[in-house]
Amino acid sequence: MRPIRLGILLLLFFPAALFAQKTYPTMGQVVYEDASFEKLLPKTSRVEVIATGFQWCEGPAWVKNGGYLLFSDVPENKVYKWDEKSGLSVFLQPSGYTGRGVYSDEPGSNGLLIDKLGRLVSCEHGDRRISAMPLEKGGKITLAGNFEGKRFNSPNDVEEHPVSGLLYFTDPPYGLSKKQDDTSREMKEFGVYRIEADGRVTRQIADLTRPNGLAFSPDGKTLYIAQSDPEKAVIMAYPLDAKGNAGAGRLVYDATPLVKAGKQGLPDGLKVDRDGNLWSSGPGGLLVLTPGGKLLGRIEMGALTSNCAWGDDGSTLYLTVDDYVCRIKTATKGAGW
Repeated sequence: MRPIRLGILLLLFFPAALFAQKTYPTMGQVVYEDASFEKLLPKTSRVEVIATGFQWCEGPAWVKNGGYLLFSDVPENKVYKWDEKSGLSVFLQPSGYTGRGVYSDEPGSNGLLIDKLGRLVSCEHGDRRISAMPLEKGGKITLAGNFEGKRFNSPNDVEEHPVSGLLYFTDPPYGLSKKQDDTSREMKEFGVYRIEADGRVTRQIADLTRPNGLAFSPDGKTLYIAQSDPEKAVIMAYPLDAKGNAGAGRLVYDATPLVKAGKQGLPDGLKVDRDGNLWSSGPGGLLVLTPGGKLLGRIEMGALTSNCAWGDDGSTLYLTVDDYVCRIKTATKGAGW
């Protein structure tokens, strides 16, 4: 999702010397709602800005074997690559729309994932599909392009189940030209789907108004969904049975009061650490919650925060924040590291 930009600019570009010196500007501040939050983010924690100058950043994904970060610039229809040594470069263009003419204001890829096979899995707005591509060479294949013969709206975020390896993804309307009112919509629901081992697609959740980011508990028994609806800005949890099917959802955290209080942003992308805590973009920046939904702390960014991903040795959290890409060193590690 690409909300209205705040226009808060830290700087217009980074001289090459900054990358060479390995020093970066900082932004934002850590807010401690509970004393235990200091065990996850020490008082010395700082958010570093490692790149800027984009339109709307999304879908960060760390490539462990290569030691670099990939992320989407959705309006620009590009995937960028960043690493500590070389800095920034274009990794893939086009990233999510391969048709002719102008498709929408968000045609490119959104959520990205490096799956267990080492492929780049992309949520493609313009081509309205989930695709997979080997990182080093080779073209894309379509993993999912429709459900029961109807094209998806605009796949937004994707996660791989930690046990089964099956892919789950969300399908809100943000990539369509006229969003929910677009005449090309074929799907009534804004659903959550799973790609089966045989390639079939099953709908797991059908009653959310704006499903966006998703993540799994470390044991794979719970699916978390962030909903980007200003009238019901919530994070939900769904138990998964032995076959991975979602049961009735429960409310984990209601961020609607923060939205009503004027905090900019909505629940969007989220990740889980090794202890099951949720790190979710939301009103004001990034929210950190216990599995039970207790707010431990926040990272106030001063700009709309879209998503996050664990990287480096698993203890660095990378953030996509409007037109910035940032990182913060934590005292924990991501689930699965």
